[in-house]
Amino acid sequence: MSAQNSAGIQTLLDAEREAQKIVQQAREYRTKRVKDARSEAQKEIDDYKKGKDSEFKKFESEHSSGNKKAEEDASKDTDAKVKEIQQIGSKSGSKVVDQLITAVTDAKPEPPR
Repeated sequence: MSAQNSAGIQTLLDAEREAQKIVQQAREYRTKRVKDARSEAQKEIDDYKKGKDSEFKKFESEHSSGNKKAEEDASKDTDAKVKEIQQIGSKSGSKVVDQLITAVTDAKPEPPR
């Protein structure tokens, strides 16, 4: 009976070792799947991020072009006004200076009423 018990114990030990191998393989497979899932998720995140970045750049370029046009229009208007003021200044600048000098030098003080 001892040999039979010994054979039964040996069979149980072999079965336990086989079960441990199966459990170890399952753990390794699970670990591999978790790593694969993480890398797949990171790839999806990167793809999504790239897509949203390109959408944002497209949106920004479409809407910033209106601002550039407004800036150019404002710059043209400003330049035109500056030229107009300079022309007026060159035409009547000397008259204004003469009037200021006359007003300062020929003061006619009047008492308040």
